[in-house]
Amino acid sequence: MKEDTGMTGRKPPVPILLPVRSALFLLTFVIGAAIVGKSVDEIGNWWSVVATVMNILVILLLFFVAKKDGKSYGEMINYRKGATKAKDVVIMSLISVFVGMGCMYLAGLVLYGSIFPPVSLKMVAPIGKPLAILNVLLLPLTVPFAEDGLYLGYGVNRIAERGGEMANESKTKWMAIAIPAFFYALQHCFIPTMFDVKYMVYRFLSFLPLTVIYCINYYKKRNPVPIMVGHGILDLATAMMIFATSVFPGVYDELAGMM
Repeated sequence: MKEDTGMTGRKPPVPILLPVRSALFLLTFVIGAAIVGKSVDEIGNWWSVVATVMNILVILLLFFVAKKDGKSYGEMINYRKGATKAKDVVIMSLISVFVGMGCMYLAGLVLYGSIFPPVSLKMVAPIGKPLAILNVLLLPLTVPFAEDGLYLGYGVNRIAERGGEMANESKTKWMAIAIPAFFYALQHCFIPTMFDVKYMVYRFLSFLPLTVIYCINYYKKRNPVPIMVGHGILDLATAMMIFATSVFPGVYDELAGMM
């Protein structure tokens, strides 16, 4: 997949695939709602199933991009066997949980006056039991390979490599962290999609601090494993909540009653 702009031979400063997940989620929910004759709000509970499908598509796309660059997926994300220490995994897992959950609570408090605003119920709304069970396995397994592969392995690395050609280390570092972190957080505005500005700001702010931390850590250490494990734990917790509300309907009613 060439990203050459043509006559000048220069490559664009922003890797063109970074917005792909935001676009895919937006289109999927809009088209899906039109097909079933409902609003995007009404099909939001299917976000985790949509996410798993999109994850698989993005992973395949990243394998294709890596192959076009003469690399494997592992080389693209800079995976190095035996380079990860258990301490690093534990630290990043704790950061993922506390920053991820803490910023979501803080964003809810600032924008809605509650750490558990009603819109947060969308994330754990029940789905069909078989899909809920399947998603406990597939969602946390596929998310790190799709999202961290895209925003860190593809995004941070490409910007850093191209910035090196400009010989401006300070600007390169800023761009390699800020640009992927922005798109990393932005995608959550459309998972699930709701055409409400406050909701989108809530979702964006909930994830931006953690995506910045991920990009900083990856830029410095170029080791995706601790981040991918911590990220997977967050999504496992979410998948387990969806499993609980789907298999035990009373759980969702209790959560709704708390908000």
